[in-house]
Parts: sequence; C-alpha cells; structure tokens
Amino acid sequence: MKNYATLNFLGAANAVTGSKFLLETPFLNIMIDCGMFQGLKELRTINWIDLPVEVDKIDVVLLTHGHLDHVGYLPRLVKQGFRGKIIGTAPTLGIAEIILRDSAKIHEEEAAKANEGNYSKHHPALPFYTARDVAKTLPLFRAEEEGKWINLADNLAFRFQYNGHILGATFIELDVYNKRFVFSGDVGRVHDYLLDDPKRPTKADYLVMESTYGNKLHPKEDVESVLTKLIIETVRKKGNLIIPSFAVERLQMLMYVLWKLSKDDKIPSIPIVMDSPMGTNVLELFYRYPSWHKLSQAEVVEMSQHITIVSSYKETWETIDDKRSKIIIAGSGMVTGGRVLTYLQQLIDEPSTTVLMVGYQAEGTRGRQLLAGAHEIKFFGKYYPVKATIKHLESLSAHADQHELLAWMSGIENRPEKVFLIHGESAVLDAFSVKIRDTYHWEVNIPKLGDVVTLPCD
Repeated sequence: MKNYATLNFLGAANAVTGSKFLLETPFLNIMIDCGMFQGLKELRTINWIDLPVEVDKIDVVLLTHGHLDHVGYLPRLVKQGFRGKIIGTAPTLGIAEIILRDSAKIHEEEAAKANEGNYSKHHPALPFYTARDVAKTLPLFRAEEEGKWINLADNLAFRFQYNGHILGATFIELDVYNKRFVFSGDVGRVHDYLLDDPKRPTKADYLVMESTYGNKLHPKEDVESVLTKLIIETVRKKGNLIIPSFAVERLQMLMYVLWKLSKDDKIPSIPIVMDSPMGTNVLELFYRYPSWHKLSQAEVVEMSQHITIVSSYKETWETIDDKRSKIIIAGSGMVTGGRVLTYLQQLIDEPSTTVLMVGYQAEGTRGRQLLAGAHEIKFFGKYYPVKATIKHLESLSAHADQHELLAWMSGIENRPEKVFLIHGESAVLDAFSVKIRDTYHWEVNIPKLGDVVTLPCD
C-alpha cells in the first residue's frame, strides 16, 4: 500500500454527540469537527480527558457547522497544544464564536453556582473552559467559501458543500491522492422554512455518515396547526407555553412561524418572548449572510419587531412574574443549560404550563427525561415535580430522517469502498446499516470510540 490515510474516531462513535475525526495523511493531519460530548455522564466525563493523539501535530481543523457538539471542544484542543488553522464557512465561524463565548460564560457561572451551593463532587468545581480560553481560540479562525476547492497541500484538497441544517452548515469533501473522503456533517431537511435543500455528494470512496434519525421517519405533522392548538389551549388554561429551543436555527424558525401565524390572525394576541442572548446574536447573522437563507431582510426585521427579545436576566424574572399567558422561547434545546432552566425551575410544577420540545433530545439530557415522562427533574442541585404538560413536535427537527438521509446518499454515482456510520445511538446505527445494505448494497461499518482505520488512497 503506497499511499494511505488513517482515520481516528475520537467522538460521535456510537453516540449522537462529540463529533471529532482525525484524518492523518502523509502531508497533513486534519481534524474534522471538534465537538464536546453532551448528555450521558459517562460521555461528559470523557470531555475532561486529553485526546489520545498528538494534538500539537494536528495541522488544521475543518468545521462542518457551528453546533456545540461539533465545535465545543475547540478551546480544550488549543489548551492541549493545537496551533493550526480552524477553517469553516463565514456563518459557521460566526456561530461558533457565539456558541463558544456563551458556553464559556455558562461553564464559569455553573462552576461558581456549584461552589456557592456546595453541590459538586469536585472541590472546587472548575469550568470546562473559560472566556480567556475562547479568546485564545478565535484568532485561529479562517473563513473559506462554500463550493470552492481549496488546496491544503499537493494531492490534498477540500471543499465545503451546502447542507441545510443550520446557517452555514456544510458537508466536507476531501480528496487525498486519488480517493475522496466525504464527511456528511449533519444533513438538513428538505422544504425547510428558512433554508434551501441540502446539496448531495456525487462521489465518495469513503463516506463518514451521520445517522441521528437513521431508523425513523419524521411524522407528517402540520406544524402551524399543532402550534395554533397549543397556543389556544395555553390561553384557555391561563398558563405559559415554554419552548426550550436550540439558539441556532430552531429559535429563528419558531420566531418566523409564530410571526406568520400572528400576521395571518390564526392565533390569539399573546405576548411572545425570546430569551436567549445567543439566539439574539445568531439572529444578527441572518442579517449579515442573506445568501445562506430564504428570508428577505424585510421579513427578518418584521419578525424580530413582532417578538419581545429579552436581553438581561432581570428581564427574565420580569417575564416570569408577568401573570399573563405567554409564549416563551428560551435556550437550551435539550434543557442542559441556559435561560430555560430558570423558567422551568419556576413554572414546571404548574399544571397550566405546557413545555414543547422541538428538536433531538440526546440520552442523559433533561429534555430526554421530560419526553420519557419523568415525574421530577433536577435543576441546580434540587428536584422539582413535573406537573406541566410535555409535548413534542418532532417535525421541526433540523436533522434529516431516514428517507431524507437515503435520498442524500442517492446522488453518489460510484460504489463507496467503505461507509462509516456515526452520530447515532446504537440501535439506530444497527437499523440504518441494514437499510443502507438493503438499499444500496454498500459495505457499512459502525466504528467504536477510539477506533483507528487505515485506508488506501491509491
């Protein structure tokens, strides 16, 4: 074997979180995504362990998109000695900066609360990383265009391709010698409210494929009808509709749909509050990068003016103390942190409250516990009874379902030598691997965390 590359699975292997893949080539060592683990405690514990590779010998990081489970480990990577370039599309780097700054603030605040309340097993509790760590990471960011081949070295080039999902998201094509590696990133939906349909790869010798909903089809829900009924019921109960939301894309989509329903007089006149500093910052990116989404500038302005945007923690408490029925959209989407924790801490024990989950809920998160029917939930070291009604609107997910994933792969004209399924829970990976074999007759592999595979590139 004259020419080869080695692929290290450092995250998102048998899990839907922590995406990190190291591709070692004779020219450069390239990390694709650099996310932190979320959800299950055994996964979150891995975050604190240094990577089992020589970090100072990684030359470049390529980012598929800006979500925390794809970029949240970057400050730790820098702390371990990485000094190369971090490359993504301009919107991806904008989102990554927002998320890293917000995440550092949350890490610092949670460590301070844990020390003050003495509810951490660690003495003292330390933040995973700090604002200072993020400040050392951001100067490494470099933006590149979507759709353009970029040479990293002789016989080594990459290209970002539009992938829906969130603003700036792409899949990555890497040509190493005569072989094409395709890293799917997170594949978006077709007919999205805000984003265009994902592009599709036409060639893949080695395909690293996400599988989040590889065993499911999203229900054919009428999103506007479901939201209308929930809002009418909320007003009838004189309660609050709380929507924990991912600050990137889902939050802006909810703003758009609710504005549209109000504009068309389909819902009662009710205060709509967006409480997510990060979501507000992401909204600014919709102004800055209009070619990456479907909305006109006028629509972005009008929907923003229709909704009350909370900017301070003081206003969070004023919103809670306001006894009127209202819709509250707040981060985070899996109820793992952010302002939504304060709202739920105060309101989840009221039968008049409805909590609407609108995205994927990873194992071990409060969001997954609520969907599973938990009778109590833990916030800041204390348990609170769940008396609120819990609903799930699955069709608002930003992830493609099984049918859409298979359609995304259908554009590949050659037969891949290997397909690696990642970013999925074990049962999902097994089911999706069978479906791919039955549909395309491709060889499918399910790597485990820490697996290393050597691949010929002749």
